[in-house]
Amino acid sequence: MSNFAAMKSSSNESLTKLTEELNKVSKPQFQNNNGPDERIWKPTVDKAGNGYAVIRFLPSPANEDVPFVRVWDHGFQGPTGQWFIEKSLTTIGQKDPVSEYNTMLWNSGIESNKDLVRKYKRRLSFYSNILVVKDSSNPENEGKVFLYKYGKKIFDKLNDLMNPQFQDETPVNPFDLWTGANFKLKIRQVEGYRNYDKSDFDNAAPLYDDDAKLESVWNSEYSLQEFIAPDQFKTYDELKTKLYRVLALGETNTTDQVASAPVAQEAPAVSIPTQAAVSEPAMATADSEDDDAMAFFQKLAQ
Repeated sequence: MSNFAAMKSSSNESLTKLTEELNKVSKPQFQNNNGPDERIWKPTVDKAGNGYAVIRFLPSPANEDVPFVRVWDHGFQGPTGQWFIEKSLTTIGQKDPVSEYNTMLWNSGIESNKDLVRKYKRRLSFYSNILVVKDSSNPENEGKVFLYKYGKKIFDKLNDLMNPQFQDETPVNPFDLWTGANFKLKIRQVEGYRNYDKSDFDNAAPLYDDDAKLESVWNSEYSLQEFIAPDQFKTYDELKTKLYRVLALGETNTTDQVASAPVAQEAPAVSIPTQAAVSEPAMATADSEDDDAMAFFQKLAQ
């Protein structure tokens, strides 16, 4: 039996396995900047910030178990004027110097330090393979497979479809080629930010009625595991060195200075302990959908 045939035969079982994985990543926890990745599709918006497209989330690529990966990163400007834009090592279960620094600031109990944590907090993103069903602004994209980077708001909609809250709703695996559903992406500009609240799923239906065509789509998917491969992350020491440079922290200072830092101080100068990993405050898991702004920041940083 081919890999594609095996996937089709186990289609009904995949929702259970996927729900288990979703439960893992939904629990609170404490890319290379070489230019745009042409494999990643981005929706187009008009001058008012509104946009519409229809996409289909695709199943796990060959030899991978889950149809999405989760990536944490940091993007902020320090008092030096320099930018810190890096993937967080917490993505791959390792201690991260920014998370440790944020934890010390938060635990100081000083409100100005908590404001800094909000500024330096992690951003959460997900990556999945999609097929673009409708993209009126770029019709050449229709019928093609892309990677799609999205935030927690859209991830929650995927989760809600698989884990409905009411008894009269049937769980649907949105990543399934046969029993999944197209996603109608509706973007609005609300209070200066992109809003996805009106986005919703269509009725469940096969992407195509032709298995040969479905297999061609599946074979066109990109690896997701590459986004969380260890070689895609800087080492703890490299990140710590950059953090100290961006925030102008002094190596000889102690953590006691966090607690005694004056309220107006922009970045308390402290040393980051390396003995053990600590968890970033739960509030620092807030979602972010500001990809366009971060792309601009990345250019500045380079």
